[in-house]
Amino acid sequence: MSDQPSSSSAAASGAPAGADLVRAALRRAVLPGVATGPHAVRPSLPRRRRSRVPLIVLVTLLAIGLTGGTIAIPISVSHRSGDESVFLGLLQAAPLAVALFRPLLAWRIMAAGLLLGALVIGGPHFWPWTPTAWLAFMVVLFCIGMAGDRTVVAGVGLVSVAGVVGPATMVAMPVWFGLILSTLALLALVFGDAVGGRRIAERALREQEELHRRDLARQAVLEERARIARELHDVVAHHMSVIAMQAEAAPYKIPELPDQARATFVVVRDAARQALTETRRVVGLLRAEDEAAERAPQPGLAGLDELLEAARRSGLTVTSSVTGMPRPLATGVDLSAFRIVQESLSNASKYAPRGAARVEIGYGDEALDVAVRDEGPGPDGTPESSGGGHGLVGMRERVAMLGGSLRAGPRGDGRPGWAVSAELPYGEPD
Repeated sequence: MSDQPSSSSAAASGAPAGADLVRAALRRAVLPGVATGPHAVRPSLPRRRRSRVPLIVLVTLLAIGLTGGTIAIPISVSHRSGDESVFLGLLQAAPLAVALFRPLLAWRIMAAGLLLGALVIGGPHFWPWTPTAWLAFMVVLFCIGMAGDRTVVAGVGLVSVAGVVGPATMVAMPVWFGLILSTLALLALVFGDAVGGRRIAERALREQEELHRRDLARQAVLEERARIARELHDVVAHHMSVIAMQAEAAPYKIPELPDQARATFVVVRDAARQALTETRRVVGLLRAEDEAAERAPQPGLAGLDELLEAARRSGLTVTSSVTGMPRPLATGVDLSAFRIVQESLSNASKYAPRGAARVEIGYGDEALDVAVRDEGPGPDGTPESSGGGHGLVGMRERVAMLGGSLRAGPRGDGRPGWAVSAELPYGEPD
């Protein structure tokens, strides 16, 4: 019993809802200024300029030709007066010139021109319009379907069939021919809607791909920063441990140490231990759940020979040179230089397999210069697809952390290959 009133009320409310949709479609299609703002009909122009200009020229020439045919055919065939033919021809075909920019406006003018032409001709004519006028109208309908939303398309189709073809059928055309023209008009709208829907879907897909690419780049930055933080944990932990041990050993090294100084060393020791504990806790949060704590010491340029040998085993021909006077490096600088060389050689083996690479380490007055250059793929090597450039993200993060500079890109000496060069300020040595 309770279901019957609800179903009947739904049926009763369904009819007004459908009528509201029809009225909305008609208002947006016919009334000027309704399909504006967020509901405006989108232009049919492509985004790329090189595709836009030829399309504008083509449609403009087509509008000129169809307008000329619409004016000339009635004068030569129906012996209509020139003024009347020019007036109707301009209404029925000339608006095609603005169909790419204002398709709805072009359709309104052409629909009024076709309706006026059918009423002016009247009588038992089989074809109240020229073929050129109807062809121009079909092109505009296609632009409406491609550029407008479904509500506008429905309103345009309803008005085109009932308000243009219908009256022409009553005064100048057989019913069966009016049905054919109505079908052609609806097919133009449907085909345009299909093309426009595909264009919108492709645009949305490109936007999603761009957002996905940005998300991947952002994720790579965060992961690399977490990795750098985990690696530098050993450096910070080492220094904090040294501070804690020295503070605890100071009273034993200096027997006559005043009580206030002893208390100060106790505070320093406790602060160092607390800082070490907090550092380990933070780094533990940065580590993945399935990632074990690193026990091996962090590498540096002392392990450069082993790194080059591993690159040679992967197929690269690697040479190296060290210039300047080697000096003690801060742990962060030493570790970052090693990682930059490691990542550069890894990229070279991936994108220039069986090729040659050269590693240059230069000890300057105020900064360490690191450069890795490859010469492109070898004779039997094929570059692999790009991995998104996330290795460069890590290099930039490390260099930015040290206040240095990084340059990465194709070699500028006219030779094929890729070059990475970094300048790392020394800072305070450990």
